[in-house]
Amino acid sequence: MKKTFDVKRLVTAGVPAQFPHDGKPHAVLLGRSNVGKSSLVNALTGSSAARVSKKPGKTVTVNFYDTGDFYLADLPGYGYAKRSAAQTNDFSSLTDTYMTKSQEKRVFIQLIDLLVGPTADDVMMLKWLTANRQAFIVAATKADKPNAGERRESLERMSADPLLRGVSVIPVSVKTGEGIETLCGAVAGLLKQKK
Repeated sequence: MKKTFDVKRLVTAGVPAQFPHDGKPHAVLLGRSNVGKSSLVNALTGSSAARVSKKPGKTVTVNFYDTGDFYLADLPGYGYAKRSAAQTNDFSSLTDTYMTKSQEKRVFIQLIDLLVGPTADDVMMLKWLTANRQAFIVAATKADKPNAGERRESLERMSADPLLRGVSVIPVSVKTGEGIETLCGAVAGLLKQKK
């Protein structure tokens, strides 16, 4: 199993015309701000390709990490209230265009904080993925934070959630490395099904 994905180049898209359209499939990272998307990109690529900020909501472009075989696409986080109305409209329009009009083959990695569980914004995204019959897995982030009891209860709640029925939920921690290799393998498996 591949431990990480090698990044050959970065494509940063601030407008839809900059989205790559070269036939490669996309593995798309979705999640609320502060769920750890940038850190997970770095763990999945074994690099520091994604800028990690202590302030959530800093990613306002769609960043495509080209592995040669596919793009790892990092969308701006949702649910962050401290953006200006103009910033929110700009990144929402960019994300909406990518989510609803992109013609590339895509699979999705939905990030959910393991301790917090699905927020209202996460539920909206899960409903969209389900309604649109999108292939996705869940990366349950910050798996090093809850104690054993909290972890078990959180995973049981997620496995009982109707929106996650039949969906792989993989606990991951960028701090300890837990689940990173498993997640890479799961993404590769989803991408193979799309070929």
